[in-house]
Amino acid sequence: MKKYTKNNITILCADNMRLMKDYKDNEFDLAIVDPPYGNNDAIGIQNSKSHCADRKNYKQFENKAPNVEYFKELFRVSKHQIVWGGNWFGLIGGYIFWNKNGTAFGEGEAAFCSKINSIRYFEYTWNGMIQGNMKEKEKRIHPTQKPVALYKWLLLNYAKKGDKILDTHGGSFSSAIACWQLGFEYVGIEIDEEYYENGVKRLKEFNQPVLPGVFSI
Repeated sequence: MKKYTKNNITILCADNMRLMKDYKDNEFDLAIVDPPYGNNDAIGIQNSKSHCADRKNYKQFENKAPNVEYFKELFRVSKHQIVWGGNWFGLIGGYIFWNKNGTAFGEGEAAFCSKINSIRYFEYTWNGMIQGNMKEKEKRIHPTQKPVALYKWLLLNYAKKGDKILDTHGGSFSSAIACWQLGFEYVGIEIDEEYYENGVKRLKEFNQPVLPGVFSI
């Protein structure tokens, strides 16, 4: 297992199931996760050439949907959950729809959210080379990478000051950057060593300061 820390941020290269078994019940206040859906059409991956972030050897486990045991552990170790692709896993409850103004692979994505009983909406362009903030354009290092702005919006709306955040599928670690900038304690896990190393590099290079006085509670 590899480990990198930056202030209140910890990211690990490890198997998330093995780590979660060591966590206490409700150890995390909120889990924000983006597991593989287990369907190439669902996640828009036909081959590595279809994405900005190419990966020649796209490993089989990266597109294998988590099993029932994963969700049992996830819901055990976290008080609340936001699960991208929750509709593919049959999760019933409130949902967040991210309109990314997409085209070929869908106009947006949906996330189950245990904190709400309705459907909420967030718009941020993430379509090929076009991003919602072109002045601070993010480099794509993962085929299913999500923008930092999306995670910051989730945290500002569904987390509170002092919450401890878990991400079991770190990927590009956009979630880690958002938590670092907003001052959350965070644990992120990524099983693939290449993505982990790229995520560590990305976090090290992110030099924007922590935002003071963001939360009122």
